[in-house]
Amino acid sequence: MKAKEGVVEYLNQVLKAELTAVHQYLLHAAMCKNWGYARLHEHFEHLAQEEVGHSSGLIDHILYLEGTPDVDHLDAVSRGRTVAELFTSDLNFERDDVELLRKAIAHCAKVMDFTTRHKLEDMVKDSEEHVDYFETQLRTIEQVGLDKYLSEQIKK
Repeated sequence: MKAKEGVVEYLNQVLKAELTAVHQYLLHAAMCKNWGYARLHEHFEHLAQEEVGHSSGLIDHILYLEGTPDVDHLDAVSRGRTVAELFTSDLNFERDDVELLRKAIAHCAKVMDFTTRHKLEDMVKDSEEHVDYFETQLRTIEQVGLDKYLSEQIKK
């Protein structure tokens, strides 16, 4: 099925963001594991796998639309030096992702590609949940203090 104008370009932008997220979350998982925060390690691993699923679905859909998935380019991965820095960078990343997805959804509605729009709407729900998660973690750190928060992240 041939893609409508601009759809594959938006899908490749979203794919770039999702592939970057995979790398960022895998790095953050490894950092948390190295620091001894098993719960955070597990959560970041889960996020990375979720983004792998999104990436795979995007690749399949781009191919279905007779496009070429761009898997050669990534954005810079944020490293951070503390858990709070990881959360802040991930929060900003997810907020940017929500904005990109909303633009892509609006474009798909404009060109009447409702199948792609629906797929992107499912993804934006996940990204909004990620925004909420990172906001909640940062708020919790602010309320209970970093030391107490991190002490709860050691055990699974």
